Amino acid sequence: MPEYLAPGVFVEEVSFRAKSIEGVSTTTTGFIGPARFGPVHMDPDIVTSLGEFEQVYGGGDELEFTDVGTAPNFLWHAVRAFFTEGGKRLYVSRVFQQGAAEGENPELFEPLDPAEEFSVAAPTGSGDTRRYADGHARAEDLVDRGLVVRARHPGAMGNGRVRFTLRARANTLGSFEDADKNRRARVGTLADRDLVWVRDVASPAVEGDLGRFYIAVRDQDKGEWTFEEVASGSPPDSSSSGAQTLDDLFPNPAPENGDALRVVTLGVTLLSRDGSRELATWSDLPIDPGHVRGLAGDSLFQRFGTTPPSAADARMLPLVIARDDDQVESAADVLSILFDGDALQLLTPTEADKQRKVTVDDKLTMGVSADFMLTGGHDGVRPGAADYEGAADPRKSFALGLRQLEDLEDISIVAAPGHTWDYANYDEDARAIAGLLIAHAERMRYRIAVLDSAEGQTISEVRDLRESMDSKHAALYYPWVTVLDPITRREINLPPSGFVAGIYARNDVERGVYKAPANEVVRLALGFETLLNKGQQEILNPEGVNCFRFFEGRGMRLWGARTISSDPEWKYVNVRRYFAYLERSVDKGTQWAVFEPNGEQLWANVRRTIEDFLLNEWQNGALLGDKPERAFFVRCDRSTMTQNDLDNGRLVCLVGVAPLKPAEFVIFRIGQWTADRKV
Repeated sequence: MPEYLAPGVFVEEVSFRAKSIEGVSTTTTGFIGPARFGPVHMDPDIVTSLGEFEQVYGGGDELEFTDVGTAPNFLWHAVRAFFTEGGKRLYVSRVFQQGAAEGENPELFEPLDPAEEFSVAAPTGSGDTRRYADGHARAEDLVDRGLVVRARHPGAMGNGRVRFTLRARANTLGSFEDADKNRRARVGTLADRDLVWVRDVASPAVEGDLGRFYIAVRDQDKGEWTFEEVASGSPPDSSSSGAQTLDDLFPNPAPENGDALRVVTLGVTLLSRDGSRELATWSDLPIDPGHVRGLAGDSLFQRFGTTPPSAADARMLPLVIARDDDQVESAADVLSILFDGDALQLLTPTEADKQRKVTVDDKLTMGVSADFMLTGGHDGVRPGAADYEGAADPRKSFALGLRQLEDLEDISIVAAPGHTWDYANYDEDARAIAGLLIAHAERMRYRIAVLDSAEGQTISEVRDLRESMDSKHAALYYPWVTVLDPITRREINLPPSGFVAGIYARNDVERGVYKAPANEVVRLALGFETLLNKGQQEILNPEGVNCFRFFEGRGMRLWGARTISSDPEWKYVNVRRYFAYLERSVDKGTQWAVFEPNGEQLWANVRRTIEDFLLNEWQNGALLGDKPERAFFVRCDRSTMTQNDLDNGRLVCLVGVAPLKPAEFVIFRIGQWTADRKV
């Protein structure tokens, strides 16, 4: 209660209406499976298009498992199908199994420890089969020299080419006359620890030289610049030893005649393995490890560090560039390693350059480059059930597999596209993964698992698969869908889950979650692996196997909406998903009631809140009944709570709704009628 201690007028805000409940989203999906690239141990970020998925997890090229060979990239195909069929929001959990030495049990993949960058075991094999145990591609010839350049994430997609380009900015040297009418040098924009290229054309000591590299150091107390020579690649000159001032470098500055002081930065370009395609470029990176902007380091090593400053960089940046602190202390060491100890010699004009009148300044402007191959990356072995189950280690702040999806509250649909591929050799893991999906959906309560039949299964085989499962939180689909692979330009059979998840989302957006996600066109489908007729579906449908069917003149359609539950109350997918929607909406929309005084006023407020929400659902056509009182009821009073409940701080509210069931069997009874017969 407010206090009134002094006379006056008091205006207060009060509420005369019940709290409102907002319906939650039911279209957000979680996929789990192997991909060509991307993070394994990081919390997934939301993906809203196939392009966004490819930026992080790579394209749709086939995977190369070291134990089973080539495998279709089912996760990419499922993501493509999901968004084409109408999906909007997606989370992806990548699974990766690096494999184990002969006789060892495989261990779950863990992120690399930054302290172990230089202690990684040498790769095994030779040539194209050369592999690092952890799956990360590396520039092998740089490691012994104190520099690690590797793919940030495991995968054969990391086997590419990295190009380092040394390039100078515009000349920042200027001049002025001091009080004694002496001409002195000054510099424009310059930052502490910048690498600069200096050339004084008027100085006899360096006439005709290629210039020199220096590190610019700012004396914060005096506000003066000193320059430490980078010895790597510079001709010997005893007169230039030690730190020098700007006046030492340019005793007679003449910028208009060619004297120059230019900041030199490094560009990093990721290329395809053959160097024909540029995949990504990062320009204007400071080279010295001690370079700072503001209060944070911004050098090459901070930008591509093992642990970047932001989660977005940790997902999106495909490279790690790290240094051994004892071997790489300054920009001089970086230049020596990347350019074989003599970066200046790369600036020497060739005969062709001289004919084209290309100067040293021109070459620095265009940039000089050094390429390094990343090798040893691989897709690991085919992940098993343990990899899909995943693990969570709070001490190391990471989770794997399905454990990653547990912390994402807005997911409503989960699937593992491709886990039933090569079922004959993978049946135990495939069944275990299906069980894990079901257990995950039941544990998270408000989710449904979309299960795939196996490729090439007969009707009797898919019935056997169905008989091994029973859950009101899962639905099984058969057969696989035939589409045109945009990469190989050939037809390919794909598991149904990607298509079904997209159809769920489209159905929810266009109609509502209460409508059964069936009798919907499969947009990408060219056909189905098995063309079922009515008699065959009559065998599968009662057992809870949802079928894809082709209908003449109506195209390829999803023609089933049942769960795999033996409980007739939860026979239909839309009923299960609609109740999940109601329960989660009420759950989120009534959190305000916790710790409120547990009395008549609170009970009435809770009743009004839920009744208003359900009335809106009935008006939208989601509930059965011609009147609200026939569609739902809400009780929260002494009839639902005992004194023991009140003494133990429990508020019990009883809610009943009449959901709509799908018109699965539409029956018209037609008989003969005579014109003179009375009704």
